[in-house]
Amino acid sequence: MKIDVIIPTYKPGKELFTLIERLENQTIPPNKIILMNTEQKYFEKLVYGVRFPEQHKKVEVNHISKREFDHGRTRRQGVKKSDADIFIMMTQDAMPADDYLIERLTKQLTGEVAASYARQLPGITCSAMERYTRSFNYPEQSCVKSLEDLPRLGIKTFFCSNVCAAYRRDLYDEIGGFVRHTIFNEDMIYAATAMKAGKKIAYVADACVIHSHNYTNKQQFHRNFDLGVSQAEYREVFGNVASESEGKKMVLQTAGFLARNGMIGKVPYLFLQTMCKYAGYLLGKHYKSLPHSWVVAFSDNKDYWR
Repeated sequence: MKIDVIIPTYKPGKELFTLIERLENQTIPPNKIILMNTEQKYFEKLVYGVRFPEQHKKVEVNHISKREFDHGRTRRQGVKKSDADIFIMMTQDAMPADDYLIERLTKQLTGEVAASYARQLPGITCSAMERYTRSFNYPEQSCVKSLEDLPRLGIKTFFCSNVCAAYRRDLYDEIGGFVRHTIFNEDMIYAATAMKAGKKIAYVADACVIHSHNYTNKQQFHRNFDLGVSQAEYREVFGNVASESEGKKMVLQTAGFLARNGMIGKVPYLFLQTMCKYAGYLLGKHYKSLPHSWVVAFSDNKDYWR
């Protein structure tokens, strides 16, 4: 059974070399690593003077312009370049935590399970709030989700992350693949579509990648604006599923965590950050009522609107 890894890249740093080497040294190494790189000049700057093709024979590099990039379409293009039975979507800033990532992640793709996603562990520079957020969204317990879990889990039923997720190609083709055009959330849209077709999504807690960010409040606003836009554009997926309650739960639990661990002084910043997130999300959900110039200014992905 062949397994490929597909990674969209943009202005990659030297960490990309480490990521590729860790993938090549997995207990089940990928047949091919497909890079969908945005802007060739940045990639060539990274590999200048390095015998990249000779050192990494399994790596295939495909270049597109920034204007061509789309969260859905670019990944669809990457999948078309793979003939593997299973493909794994990753991002350039996710690092396998050990040599068993591919083995453990793909082992769950049996029966009606269309996709499985990995646990994301915080990096060493991760803030306390982000560290707790990671544990909230990626707990220690694995699970398999279906549409039957919607009343219990709400929006988290559809949660799946292309930071690191494996897909069965046969079911991917049957379901219709990633959407061709979306500003965000192509993974959750796919998961929801799969579940509505009777399939399941697995969360694999022992398949781990190191991935976290310390976003500023401004960055959180922009990212959540795009999140709101994606939900507004795909009302057939998100329209009847409330997501605010899950957000409130996470904020309250994070505040409790900070208070219990002697960091109560960080709670006001948590609430400020939450306000920025929610403002961005709410404006994104109602972007059609905003002036176009505002939409572009608020969005994290400004090329999407051009």
